[in-house]
Amino acid sequence: MPRASAAEAAETARRILESATAHFAEHGVAAASVDDIARSAGVTRGAVYHHYASKPRLFAAVAAAQQQLVADAIVAATAGQDAADALRIGSHAFLDAITRGAAARVLLVEGPAALSWAEWRRGDAEGAETQLREGLADAGVASALLDAVTAALSGAMNELALWLSQQPRDEATRESAHRALDLLLDAIIPA
Repeated sequence: MPRASAAEAAETARRILESATAHFAEHGVAAASVDDIARSAGVTRGAVYHHYASKPRLFAAVAAAQQQLVADAIVAATAGQDAADALRIGSHAFLDAITRGAAARVLLVEGPAALSWAEWRRGDAEGAETQLREGLADAGVASALLDAVTAALSGAMNELALWLSQQPRDEATRESAHRALDLLLDAIIPA
């Protein structure tokens, strides 16, 4: 039997990842079935294990992809902005990106339970939290407070995202979340 080309293999891995993202977001990691993921992706269970080795590794790949989507949304929204505007715009972009699609469930609900605490924190620290820390520093937050303010604002934005994701179609709730975020940012960004 001929081997798949690199392009075919990449396409198979992408389909599996897309299917797994939908299943993990809908059912959670514990209840998601590798057989159902494979069937939805149009591949065999063996193909899932060939590309991702295990269900935990598949979830880790899904979480990394969701982290990247959120980070990309922040970068796109802040391109060409000055420091204070970039911090504000990027924070709002984070809130919108993480509450659309699978990101909130995958990253904020399933991630801490399915990944080790250290792995979950590392993913956050290498993703949006790094951008937040840099944005706070660029906006003038004192270096002595930078770690504490980053942790506080990151936690607040994650909680806003969880709250908002419980009411995803309520525009009044989305508006309230963004107004609350502006209050926090007004208190943090030096005048």
